[in-house]
Amino acid sequence: MERPQKFLNSVACLCLCMILCVDILVTEAAAPVAGNETDRLALLAFKGQITDGPARALSSWNDTVQFCEWEGIKCSANSQRVTIISLQSKRLAGSLSPSLGNLTLLQELNLGDNHLYGNIPQELGKLASLRILNLTSNYFKGPIPANLSSCKELRQLFLGDNVLVGEIPTELTSLPKLQEMQLLVNNLTGSIPPSIGNLSSLTTLVMGRNNLVGSIPHGIGLISGLEFLQIAENQISGTIPRSLYNLSALTFIAIATNQLHGSLPPNLGLALPRLETFYAGGNQFAGPIPVSLSNASGLMNLDFGYNYFSGSVPADLGRLGGLLWLNFEGNQLGAGDAPGLDFLHTLSNCTKLKLLDFDSNRFEGVLPNSIANLSTQLSMLILGGNHIRGTIPDGIGNLAGLTVLRMENNILAGSITESIGRLQNLRLLSLFGNKLSGSIPLSLGNLSRLFDLRLGKNDMEGSIPSSLGQCINLQFLDLSDNKLNGTIPTQVIGISSLSIFLGFARNSLVGYLPVEVGKLKNLGELDISGNRLSGEIPEALGDCESMEYLHMQNNKFEGAIPSSWRLLRGIQYLDLSRNNLSGQIPEYLVNIHALWHLNLSFNNLEGVLPQEGVFRNVSAISVGGNAKLCGGVPELRLPECPVTTSETKASNRLAKIVIPTACTLAALALLSCIGFIFYGLMRRSRKTPQHTPSFLEEPYMKISYRELRKATDGFSSKNLIGKGRFGLVYRGTLDGSGSMVAIKVINLRNHGASTTFMAECEALSNIRHRNLIRILTCCSSIDSVGNDFKALVYEFMPNGSLEEWLHPGPGEQHPSKVLNIFQRLNIIIDVASALDYLHHQCQVPIVHCDLKPSNVLLDDELTAHVSDFGLAKVLLKHEISKVQTSSIGIKGTVGYVPPEYGMGGEISTRGDVYGYGILLLEMFTGKRPTDEAFNDGSCLHDLARMVHPERTMEIIDPRSFLIADEEMMSYGRQHSIMSSRIEQCLISVIGIGLSCSVAQPNARLEMRDVVTKLHAIRARLLRGGT
Repeated sequence: MERPQKFLNSVACLCLCMILCVDILVTEAAAPVAGNETDRLALLAFKGQITDGPARALSSWNDTVQFCEWEGIKCSANSQRVTIISLQSKRLAGSLSPSLGNLTLLQELNLGDNHLYGNIPQELGKLASLRILNLTSNYFKGPIPANLSSCKELRQLFLGDNVLVGEIPTELTSLPKLQEMQLLVNNLTGSIPPSIGNLSSLTTLVMGRNNLVGSIPHGIGLISGLEFLQIAENQISGTIPRSLYNLSALTFIAIATNQLHGSLPPNLGLALPRLETFYAGGNQFAGPIPVSLSNASGLMNLDFGYNYFSGSVPADLGRLGGLLWLNFEGNQLGAGDAPGLDFLHTLSNCTKLKLLDFDSNRFEGVLPNSIANLSTQLSMLILGGNHIRGTIPDGIGNLAGLTVLRMENNILAGSITESIGRLQNLRLLSLFGNKLSGSIPLSLGNLSRLFDLRLGKNDMEGSIPSSLGQCINLQFLDLSDNKLNGTIPTQVIGISSLSIFLGFARNSLVGYLPVEVGKLKNLGELDISGNRLSGEIPEALGDCESMEYLHMQNNKFEGAIPSSWRLLRGIQYLDLSRNNLSGQIPEYLVNIHALWHLNLSFNNLEGVLPQEGVFRNVSAISVGGNAKLCGGVPELRLPECPVTTSETKASNRLAKIVIPTACTLAALALLSCIGFIFYGLMRRSRKTPQHTPSFLEEPYMKISYRELRKATDGFSSKNLIGKGRFGLVYRGTLDGSGSMVAIKVINLRNHGASTTFMAECEALSNIRHRNLIRILTCCSSIDSVGNDFKALVYEFMPNGSLEEWLHPGPGEQHPSKVLNIFQRLNIIIDVASALDYLHHQCQVPIVHCDLKPSNVLLDDELTAHVSDFGLAKVLLKHEISKVQTSSIGIKGTVGYVPPEYGMGGEISTRGDVYGYGILLLEMFTGKRPTDEAFNDGSCLHDLARMVHPERTMEIIDPRSFLIADEEMMSYGRQHSIMSSRIEQCLISVIGIGLSCSVAQPNARLEMRDVVTKLHAIRARLLRGGT
């Protein structure tokens, strides 16, 4: 009995075990299925908030493919759960879905280098398995989520190059496995967390280019494995903590451009033996340069520029065979130092050296011949601003790799060696401010790549060699303040590439100013003052359309001021004093509104002195020493101009001619009007009724209401990308081509909407320009309920409108994008080119009538396209000169409408120029024309006018100074030169904005002139720096 009972018990236990096993298997089988579906839904939610880029990376994200095979997705082999999302550099736009937090097995999220915006979702803190988070180079704003500290497996945290704000969360220092933290280029504030030393696994710490304050925490010395430290370009103060020198693994230190002070320890090279790069420039360090640096045998880049270091440069630096970059500019080295420049002897061992810069120090003594033994790979040799004596060694010509040679502001004497002509790669040669003598070497003409030559303020003699005309890339040439004689060679004054400066001032040059000066169409400044030049000023000088500063004083020029100078619409500074000029002062000078300095004193000018324009400001003009001048503003106390009898007789004779002529013309005009009316009535009787303009028939009526409705998902709000006064703009995808388009649906209930539709079609139907929005097709039909329906279909601009970039706000596609100087300049040139085309290159001029940031759209490459021609007016020939009173109110948008429109004045291209001027000022100041600051009755034009030119930088949008790293690197260490170029660029650009937005329509520049000037400004900016 016992045995059967035991058997039954055994069977029962076995059955129970089998049931439990099946249950477990079912549960385990069901778990991946549930997890898979959660992952799929999370990915679709992510896609739902993203606009795909040109690469169409998300095109495979659909139900026809299992989600583990979608582009950028990797899953685990066993559970088929998402472990990696890698969509770097796909130009994706949109915000991150919080659903990403549901991908519980995600280990890597790489979305760097896209156009993503909004806040970083807090839900990412739920990703317990996450090892890599890369969101660099996007437009994320808001704070760094503190709960990322819950991602305990995190190894790499890359959030650089965004617009993140707030303090660095202390919680992040509790990540035990974090190896790399990269927060470069944001707007982070506060201090480096004192608990940073808790990140014991950290090897890379990058927090540069933020707004961090406070000191470097002592705890940083606890991160024993730290190799890379970048905290440059903040506002960090105090001294370097001693604990940092315990980090013997450090290879890279960048603490430049902060407010650090103190001295460097003598044993620096011994404490940090693996050091390869040390950037400490732009601080307040003092004391000697540690001799022990040579013990860091792998040192390649050493930059201590702009500090207060003193004493000698250690000769042992010559032991660093791998040295590439050695910069000590802007210190106090060499003062009273006996060895002086002896360290240059040992640097000949540094065969890889590319930059040697000890500009603006206190070095004395003779320039050693051994400088010719430096590396042939040396690209930049900069030793200006010292007290160096001697001559330039002949062997300097051996340094074949030189692109920059600067020895200005020293005490060098003797002649310039001909061997410099062998430096075929030279771009900049600066020797001004020495005591060099002899003639200018003919061999300089061999330097065909040279774009900046400065030989001024020396004792050079002889004539200007015509061989300089072979320097076909020169943009800056200064030979001023020497003892040069002879005439100006036509080959030199005709170098058409000159765009920044040409100076022959204060020499002993004679003869005429060659007519070849007219080839300098892009030149910004010409100084030929203080010579003995004679003859009449050539009319060809009027061809120098970009001229802003013109110095011709203290010569022997005679004759009248050329009439061609009326074309110099951008001239700001004009000095013709102390010559023998005669005749009357040209009336056109009144209309050059950029002019703020005019000196005509001590000539033989006569006649009436104008009272308008620059002549209203007595501090801006000088006219003394012209005995025959009269009139002018009372403050000048010139004699009154008499009205002569001959003038009275002349006016009577004129009246006898004009009155009969006017009567005759009036009669002819009346007869013409009658003829036109009769002709019009005859034509109207023959015409059939029109329901739409003919240009809608072909090729535009090619798409139906149904197709547009399908393209926009029933005009869904999720596809709504813009609103205007006459309708809504949707994003849509056309079935046939699959291309993304913008669809503007006209709200026909608004007054004037149909007219808007017709105007936009008419304006865009026959024009083609790279900077105008392109109309693809249009629809004039009825909608699903029988109402009239009209829509325009344009090419889609993925980067939205300029409005979104200048004035970011919540929910906009690019709320955090910052445009730098180069980008703003390119965009404003694009807009100018579009208007120039509309005004001057179409069969009949077209006036846009509503230029503003929201009507400037940006494509993938940030190329601007002017859009929204709803108010555009096509000016027929008989309308161009006719004053029209608007019957539908002011055309345009408040702030951009020219004052004459508000008074019922004419619709003209000059009105567009005004709007363009306001747009330009808005772009570079960051202020709207309707800003609250202007509630007192002032305006954006007034703001700019009050500070221009001397204090222009006070109103410039500080965000515009954000320059990409690669762009700054292209300028080497010539930051001061580049900064000067940027400042001059901005002064000139704001001047153009002022000239475009003056109240008097006829005083405004034409767009063709604006385009020319802006291109010249851009050329000077891009090619002006080293």
